[in-house]
Amino acid sequence: MSEYLFEPAPPVSVEIAATDVRFPVNRIFCVGRNYAAHVREMGFDPDREEPCYFTKSARCIAPSGSAIPYPPATQNYHHEIELVVAIGRPGFELSLDESLSVVYGYACGLDMTRRDLQVASRDSKGPWDIGKDFENSAVISPIRTVEEIGHPARGRIQLSVNDELRQDSDLENLIWSVPEIIAHLSGLYRLEPGDLVYTGTPDGVGPVGPGDRISGSVAPVGDIALAIRN
Repeated sequence: MSEYLFEPAPPVSVEIAATDVRFPVNRIFCVGRNYAAHVREMGFDPDREEPCYFTKSARCIAPSGSAIPYPPATQNYHHEIELVVAIGRPGFELSLDESLSVVYGYACGLDMTRRDLQVASRDSKGPWDIGKDFENSAVISPIRTVEEIGHPARGRIQLSVNDELRQDSDLENLIWSVPEIIAHLSGLYRLEPGDLVYTGTPDGVGPVGPGDRISGSVAPVGDIALAIRN
């Protein structure tokens, strides 16, 4: 039997609300530019083109309620609140009608972003990795199951920093709905149990710094909280 050179990292998992069972994380897919007002605030035209994706490592996961350090190499660290879809069954080349059958549940997420690094990469036509894929950049609340809350197509999505409201919209304002995202993504990847999909953020994104407290919610999914430390 082969031996490891060093001890492998423990698996990454997310709490499932009201249970002792945890959801093991496989991959994290993120949808960019999926609320028209946010597309405009980032300087783009929100015409309905094919969804834009980027990925994060499972090692980016941080649970809601964490106090995380301000990340290195950035002077412009932004919050982005999002509905997160948790995949519980395999799916490949799903039709729109089939797409929701692979969804296990939903969570509230924060796609934390080193905006200055993301913009520099974008302007040089490079990948967004260093602006998006870094430690503690995928914050997530406990997952609530489809059996409990159904498939939310509308509901308030909002975020405050130090009790000041910054983002405030509704899930019905998604350019690409959850069924459309899952159907499209399953044509690019064989979706697997444990995959998470961050579905995009509304307008109002902005900087946070050490000492700031972030709180938000996605109805009817739940609440999320994060503190930034030195």
